[in-house]
Amino acid sequence: MVRMSADERRESVIRAAVHEFARGGYYGTSTEAIAKRVGVSQPYLFRLFPSKQAIFLAAAERCLMETRDLFAAAAEGLQGEEATQAMANAYTRLIAEDPDKLQMQLQMYVSVAAAEAAGDRELGELVRKGWMELWDTVNVPFGGDVGEATTFMAYGMLINTLAAMGFPPGHRVWEGLYPSAGAKGRLEK
Repeated sequence: MVRMSADERRESVIRAAVHEFARGGYYGTSTEAIAKRVGVSQPYLFRLFPSKQAIFLAAAERCLMETRDLFAAAAEGLQGEEATQAMANAYTRLIAEDPDKLQMQLQMYVSVAAAEAAGDRELGELVRKGWMELWDTVNVPFGGDVGEATTFMAYGMLINTLAAMGFPPGHRVWEGLYPSAGAKGRLEK
């Protein structure tokens, strides 16, 4: 059996944390569940990350980074409607094929609100910074057109909400939401 380095274990913990936090949220997920999914002890988990919050922050940061990278790759060399369609197709495929990505995003937003209500701003600062990087990535193919970027992100948040509520592909609620993205991204796997 090949031993993993600490960096490889950290990577395993982040992947497991995204899965577990996506399902149970920050407050409903135990570090024991994350350690068990990775196959390490809780004490070892805390050698890799100093706290549960640090694990959640790493998982949130990863989720935002992967979404940003997805949009950047999809829109590379494209502008306007072509970029819109490419990013929408890529994103709808992502959340259809890996629902943990969507659920982790939703858990991040809920956790930010709960943390800030308790006086902790660290998570909110990280998520807002990551979201602004996501915004900037989307804004580039629109030539800095804030209206286009806003529309794209607004549709994305609506798609997140409808998908989280479990509306199946083909349901009438999806009509009008980037029709080409719906056909190519969500309905075709």
